[in-house]
Amino acid sequence: MKNEYAISDLSPHLFWDVAIATVDWQSNKAFIIERVMEYGELKDWGILKRIYGLKAIKEVAISLRNLDGFSIAFLSLVLNVKKEAFRCYRLKQSRPDFWSY
Repeated sequence: MKNEYAISDLSPHLFWDVAIATVDWQSNKAFIIERVMEYGELKDWGILKRIYGLKAIKEVAISLRNLDGFSIAFLSLVLNVKKEAFRCYRLKQSRPDFWSY
């Protein structure tokens, strides 16, 4: 992991509900990756790749419980992983989707 970036370099809207000073690259890795994948901009994705690398992002993303369909499709393409490998994709199939917009 390369610490050439501060958390504040990511888009501020990613952490609207937490004190940004309490977010740490290492101890909050899954939280940061999930937020960037769901709400981040392209520049946030670039920072994420430089900080963690694709291998670490893949390990975390596959085990996340919540990702939207767009994020799953994007990660599937970029990481060269089938959608079915993502935990959130498999679990979503067994849940009814009441608020499908």
